[in-house]
Amino acid sequence: MARSSHDHAGLRHLSLPLPVQAALIHLLAWGVVLGLAAFSQQFHVVVAWRWLLVAQGAIAGSLSFVLGLPGWWLAINLAFFPMIGLGQQLDLRPEWYLLALCLLLLTQFGALRSRVPLYLSSHRAKTELAHLLPHTQGLRLLDIGSGTGGLLAQLAQARPDLRLAGVESAPLLWLVSRLRLGKRADIRFGSLWRHDLSRYDVVYAFLSPEPMARLWDKVRREMKPGSLFISNSFAVPGVAPDAVIDLNDLNRGRLLLWRLS
Repeated sequence: MARSSHDHAGLRHLSLPLPVQAALIHLLAWGVVLGLAAFSQQFHVVVAWRWLLVAQGAIAGSLSFVLGLPGWWLAINLAFFPMIGLGQQLDLRPEWYLLALCLLLLTQFGALRSRVPLYLSSHRAKTELAHLLPHTQGLRLLDIGSGTGGLLAQLAQARPDLRLAGVESAPLLWLVSRLRLGKRADIRFGSLWRHDLSRYDVVYAFLSPEPMARLWDKVRREMKPGSLFISNSFAVPGVAPDAVIDLNDLNRGRLLLWRLS
């Protein structure tokens, strides 16, 4: 089943949380931009602040791509400061900023405690997962951190033989996935650490490096022999996977598979 064991280089494989990596990228980008602005002043060229924001976003986005951050974070780093500049130009009322903060909390609430930001599985990851799962009627699959339910929705369409479930700790994402999937999947609200894994044949996770060691301990304690644990992109420290599938998607992702014994 293994296709490649190549490990892509990049900041996402460091132990630093992704928000910290993004902050470092923004600091570096600002250093470059301010340095260029100071250099241009020597020739009596004054660059408008809005173009400095655009340049900072372009540099931060380029650094994110070169250093291998996921596509979701690439888009955030690319647009963050340019969007702040646009918001200032639009002279938005304070209520809009409060609304944005509420939406952020409702979609990223779990990340504040678990240090696991929202990741969306690529179409390639969903397709590969549908193909590699055993064709066993009633196979039970759990998506840990199911987000907006995109993975489960595609699996429900491609593999109606599966019994699908998800667990999500962000209130708004849980509601979206519940409404999106209806009776096609059992979506639970709450912490993955309080969810029993013993009832599932396959557990899929697209989290971050931070919880992988603890999650592996939970997987080993609760999942039955012969069941399958699949992690998108993030390895278990010190534990080699039984198979690796390169996805060749924009995130440079991989599916790492462990068969429980």
